[in-house]
Amino acid sequence: MTGSGWWRELTRYHWIIFIVACLAWLFDCLDQQLFILARQNAITSLLGEGADATRAKTLGGYATSIFVAGWAVGGLIFGSLGDRFGRAKMLAVTVLLYSISTGLSALSQNYTEFAIYRFITGLGVGGVFGLAVALIADALPERARSKALGWLQSLSAVGNVTAGLISLSLASVAPSVSWKYMFWIGAVPAFLCLFIMFLVKEPEKWVRAKEIAKADPKLGMGSYSSLFGHSLWRRHALLGMILCVAGVVGLWGVGFFSPELVSSALERSLKEEGLEGPALSAAKGRWTAYNLIAQNVGAFVGMLAFARLAQSIGRRKAFAIGFLLALACTIFFFRNFNDRSDLWMSSLMGFAQLAPFAGFAIYLPELFPTRLRSTGTSFCYNVGRFIAASGPFTMGVLQESLAKAAISKLPPAADAVLQSQAKLDAFRNAACWISLIYLVGLLVLPLLPETKDQPLPEDQPTS
Repeated sequence: MTGSGWWRELTRYHWIIFIVACLAWLFDCLDQQLFILARQNAITSLLGEGADATRAKTLGGYATSIFVAGWAVGGLIFGSLGDRFGRAKMLAVTVLLYSISTGLSALSQNYTEFAIYRFITGLGVGGVFGLAVALIADALPERARSKALGWLQSLSAVGNVTAGLISLSLASVAPSVSWKYMFWIGAVPAFLCLFIMFLVKEPEKWVRAKEIAKADPKLGMGSYSSLFGHSLWRRHALLGMILCVAGVVGLWGVGFFSPELVSSALERSLKEEGLEGPALSAAKGRWTAYNLIAQNVGAFVGMLAFARLAQSIGRRKAFAIGFLLALACTIFFFRNFNDRSDLWMSSLMGFAQLAPFAGFAIYLPELFPTRLRSTGTSFCYNVGRFIAASGPFTMGVLQESLAKAAISKLPPAADAVLQSQAKLDAFRNAACWISLIYLVGLLVLPLLPETKDQPLPEDQPTS
């Protein structure tokens, strides 16, 4: 079967599973991006009139850390529950959880409430990836599996682009209100739960694994003690986790802070055109949304390209190329983005930074047996988020240190414009330093197995 004809392997029920899993992850990514776009307006609004811009930006970083930490916790919890009680059941729970708490975020009366809702949202968001990946891996035909998983991850970019379009449609709405609309829209995926609960059954592979585990108490379903109690699965879990750390920290610690750079650069260029007040705010909002759309159009193409590359030359070689490209493109973007004419750079960075995530969707389920597939996949994909949660703090501390050093070198008579430029340059440098995390992914690749054209591990180790 050629890569272009994988869908011919799917029955009508296979299509239902594929579409439901893809929508769950697509809406999950929509929620993530809506938060990224709305966080600063939300926090500024909750702090009230006269809020200090620097404090609002700092609290925005904290909110991101809280959200990402919730994501990590949710991934670990629901990954295990998915192996124990079923992928479809837990997928419905996680979608419902992130949808409702996203809607509640719009009703926040203060920053504390907002942070609590974002943590709960993170719990649901974190559970979806491992469950959706395990559901497709276990339910679809073997020859269609890797292609379908590549498309699952690629279609997440559609959710991201949709968030940009939503932001674009709300650009003329007052910032103090538009963030509420974004979060209310993020509550819509709750209706997807009805389809999951009534149309999707648990995969036969999972049902058989459950029966085997009942007969042999040593085979724990979704058990972390079983995952780490066996040398092979422990090795795969730890090395796979380090592999994912490179991509997750690179994206959430650096890539998803590109709106801050873009916003600052755009504001400067728009002011030079004479825009100010509401007109400036609306224009900046539009161009920030354009940037997100450009970034994720590139991401969609990048993830499809990575999936094809992994199928052609193997998983490990594809990751090596992907991490090196992500490092080069990230540094290039943060060094050179200056105004609207540079929007193509966002597409380039999106292509490179998101491409390895298609690899995670394809590769991680190939490292674990059915009884541990959701658990192992979620562990690898989400533990790195605890490290990524420190990204805003690390970025902030590094940026502040570099900014102080840069400002101290300015002439005593330097005006606010020069100081602002020095701070922006410090932000660029901080992002470039943190992007070196991609090199960590390269270090573990020789220690991981090549799984191209290999069946999923279905043995049931008891030692």
